[in-house]
Order: sequence, then structure tokens, then C-alpha cells
Amino acid sequence: MSRPIALDPAATASSSVPMRTATLMFLSFAFAYFFSALVRGVTATLAPEFSAELDLNAGDLGLLAGAYFFGFAFMQLPLGGALDRFGPRRVLLVFIAVAVLGCAAFALARSFLGLTVARALIGVGVSACLMAPMTTFRRSFGATAQMRANSWMLMTGSLGMVASTLPVQWLLPLVGWRALFWALALLFAVAIATIAWLVPSDAPAPSSSRRSDGALAGYGGVFRHPTFRRFAPMAFFQYGGMVAVQSLWAGPWMVQVCGFTAQQAARGLFGINVAMLLSFMSWGVVVPRLYARGWTAQRLIARGTPLCLAVLATAVLLGSGATAWAWGAFCVSSTVVSLSQPAVAQAFPTALAGRALSAYNLLIFVGVFLLQWGIGLAIDGFKALGWGIESSFQGAFALLTLCCVASYVWFLRGDDRTAPGAP
Repeated sequence: MSRPIALDPAATASSSVPMRTATLMFLSFAFAYFFSALVRGVTATLAPEFSAELDLNAGDLGLLAGAYFFGFAFMQLPLGGALDRFGPRRVLLVFIAVAVLGCAAFALARSFLGLTVARALIGVGVSACLMAPMTTFRRSFGATAQMRANSWMLMTGSLGMVASTLPVQWLLPLVGWRALFWALALLFAVAIATIAWLVPSDAPAPSSSRRSDGALAGYGGVFRHPTFRRFAPMAFFQYGGMVAVQSLWAGPWMVQVCGFTAQQAARGLFGINVAMLLSFMSWGVVVPRLYARGWTAQRLIARGTPLCLAVLATAVLLGSGATAWAWGAFCVSSTVVSLSQPAVAQAFPTALAGRALSAYNLLIFVGVFLLQWGIGLAIDGFKALGWGIESSFQGAFALLTLCCVASYVWFLRGDDRTAPGAP
């Protein structure tokens, strides 16, 4: 029987886990998260296939893509309580089993409703693929190591997004999209076996978690915390908007606004996701050095977000001139907001780490779901008013820009003295 991990690193700046164990743990988690990111982003690549086969409009396409995020978001609050009470390893194994069923159901679905329900089930299943590792890192690593591990997990997710573009486009003529989802079901089953074998058993939950009266216990304090409230609008609009663009709307923009073919759009998405992969890799290297020099996540986000907003506004103004480079620049510049996840976790004791991360993730993915769907509805609405395709896309993304600006203004009203490690 595997030995439990020694937990609660709050008192130390270094990992409480041997290097070999930590490496195998990270790789096991990363394997599962890679495929969860691939299945998240594959809708952007398959959008032309789904639109042609099922005759979908922009709103339908946004709903199909967003169903994943609905299922994902729906589970975040009960997931957080379960992570703190039962341990991340045990919870993750159960959830990935649901992802296996969801992928199989998607491969078998024959209608838009069936695909939408199956995609929501996939979202439920993979909803622990990032939160369980982050909870483990919060319990097992010091602040600097946690920041690095989190950034590299996000880098792994970007690698999965890369795989969801050109590689999927190349496979489609050979196997079709249904066989692709059968393969994903098999790979998630392999992930279950890998985590069960290589990740140590969860240590007993902190006593405050064991005393919880239910899965939703403890969330009141999370939602009222000043750090959580400060980041909340940016989680919804800025972070959610980045994921909505990366995982869906960059593709239709390139096809419908810029006139790209499906193959050209897949190449563009490939470039966007490679750029994001390199960005998250860089954060993993740079953040520990910046933290050592007294920078905080709050300060980095305050300095970096104006660039992201300027890039988004420029892309909207350029219209058909905003090809893959513009959306790549938007997504890359938006990665600074990812530093908010470990910053939120570090603002809470380890007994609440799972709930804090899951509550924050809830905001992000409710944002992704509503923004993916809402952008599609806005595009259809502007078309109904007689606007052209390019103008309709520009109008929808102008609304997103205004919301992102408002969320940044709210963030600036906060107090840096609430930052973990702030002087």
C-alpha cells in the first residue's frame, strides 16, 4: 500500500515530498490534464464539422462548446468540499471515470441534444483534473514551488490545446471525430491507472475539513474573503474571456471574419496554443525569481493587464485584419491573470484550499460558459439587426472588451496589503 503524503507545507518554503515522488506525481496529474485540455479545445477545430453535419448557427455552436464548461462549473462547489474532505487523489479517480463515460457517450451521440448532454458530462468528469493537482500542490509544496508547479500544469494544458488543433485536423480524414472520442475515453482510462499507481494515497484530511457538515460547508468565508472578491470579476470576464477565445471563438473568427479555410484556421489555432504553452513555461521559470524580488501576483496582474486590454481592443478594431497573431497576442498577454489562482489558494489555510480553488474555478468556468454562449448570441443578434458578419463579430467582442475593462477597474480598487506575502 502506498504511503500518504506528508501534508501542510504552510510552515515551510520547500516541498515536503521527495523529488522523485513529486516528479511522478506531477507527471501523472499532467497526463490527465493534457487530455482534459485537448477535449476542452477540440470544439474550435471541429466547429466546421459540427456546423456542417448538424446545421448549427453561432448560438448553437456556442452552446455545444459551452456545455463542457457548464458541467465543469456545476461541479466546482461540491468538488471543493470533496477535495478537502476526502483528498485530491481519491476524488480525481472517481471524476475521471465520469470523463470516460462522457467521451463514450459523445462518440455514440446522434443528435445535437445528445452531443450537448455528453459534452456536459465530459465537463463534469474533467472538472477535477486541475483542481485536484492544485490542491495537492497547496498541501505538499511551499509557495514558490507551488507557483512553479501550477504554471507548468497550465503549460501542460496548453500542450493539450496545441494537440487539439493541427494534430486533430490531420487525424479527422483518417479516423473521423467519433473514433477520436473513443480514443479519448481509452486514454482517460489509462490516466486513472497511472494516477492510482504513481500518486501516493491521500493523508487524513485536516481536522477542520473533517468537521464540515456538508460538501458546501465553508464557502461563506471563501466568498467573503477580500482577496477572492478582488479577483472575482477578472476571473469571470478576463480569464473566462481568454479561455472562451482560445477554446472556441478564435476559430470561427478566422473562418468567418478573415476568410480562412478550416485547415488554415487549425494552423492558426496551433500557433496560438504553442504561444500559450511557451508563455506558461516562461511563467514557471520567471515567477519564483520575481517573487524573490518582492513582486506579488497582484502587482504583476496590475502591471500586465493593460497590455491585454489594449491587444483585445486592437483586435476588435482591426476586424478581418486580426488573424491568428492578434488572438495569440491576446491569449498570451492574458496568461498573467493565471497567477491569480495560486494567489487565491495562498490566501486561505490548507484546510480550505480545495474549496477556495474550486470556488474561484467556478467563477472562471461559469464565465467561459456564459461568454462562449453569449458571444454567439450577440453575433446572431447583431446579424438579425442587419449587421454584416465582420461587424457582428466586432460588436460582440467590443462588449467583451468593455466587461474586461470594468473587471480590471474593480481589481484596482482592492488593497495590495491583502496579498499573500505582501509587506
